[in-house]
Amino acid sequence: SRIECSWHLKKILHGYRHILKQRLHSCPDLVSFMVELKTVLEIALKNTQDLHIPRPPEYYSCLVRDLEILGWNKVAYVDNGLGTIKLKAEDSCGRQHLITLKLNAKYPAEPPDCLVDFPVQFAISWMPQNSLIDIYNQFLAVLESLKDFWDAMDEIDGKTWVLEPENPTRGATTRRIAIGNNVSVNIEVDPRHPNMLPECYFLGADHVVNPLRIKLNNNMHLWDPEIGLLQNLKDILEIDFPSRAVIEKSDFAKDCGICYAYRLDGATPDQVCDDPRCGQPFHQTCLYEWLQGLPSSRQSFNVIFGECPYCNKVRKSNENK
Repeated sequence: SRIECSWHLKKILHGYRHILKQRLHSCPDLVSFMVELKTVLEIALKNTQDLHIPRPPEYYSCLVRDLEILGWNKVAYVDNGLGTIKLKAEDSCGRQHLITLKLNAKYPAEPPDCLVDFPVQFAISWMPQNSLIDIYNQFLAVLESLKDFWDAMDEIDGKTWVLEPENPTRGATTRRIAIGNNVSVNIEVDPRHPNMLPECYFLGADHVVNPLRIKLNNNMHLWDPEIGLLQNLKDILEIDFPSRAVIEKSDFAKDCGICYAYRLDGATPDQVCDDPRCGQPFHQTCLYEWLQGLPSSRQSFNVIFGECPYCNKVRKSNENK
């Protein structure tokens, strides 16, 4: 579990993260944690000194000067209090990117917090004599260092059917790519080494995915970093991925056989009956709940065994954590 919150709240709770992490994992339910979060927040607010410090005139004159040096054409947004600024940039391939800067009253003695949609951590190098243009140049440098990663992911997004994530962000390093009817591969790409062999996890019936696993193990030595991620995947798996140009997504994106929906809380059906004559897909949550409700099912730790609702073949499901 983790906490997602606004930048303002995150800053208030900065010194209390170890307490929150401990309570998050030990509270019996969400309500209990929210009560404790409220208590911690009240203490944090009392101990926070600089939340309401008015920004001195020098802050505004310095910031406006820095923006003029940087160039107003690079500014995408400025809030009314000049505390939040969004800068835009275009990488060498024409992709648009934003960096959000959250400045405190001590700028430029203290650096702003930087929020970016990157697959890697963006840590700026800052000295009190630095300005926004220094951050911007560091931002551009990281953009170029990630060029090959985004090239590889854009090729996958443009030439294959990506089942998940539905609308990938620039920071997303995983793709679940359709291979065929109820068969897909989930890849995890290293953004620093995008042309190296990614982690691959196959989803589908055993009789379909087992040959793919064997091909991956037998051919991984053929991986060539010089020819690109997608072509390498095709070569070592000895397949052609369904093309967006000739095949519709609905041809292999089948609804769950239990809830009759494709997406359930953002998840797509990733469990498939192993019987070749059945091959019905299910959401992991739906299948687990279905098997749990069968009087004939049996459970070993977090794995439950029971009959497929369509063909009665015994299958298993892991508890959805």
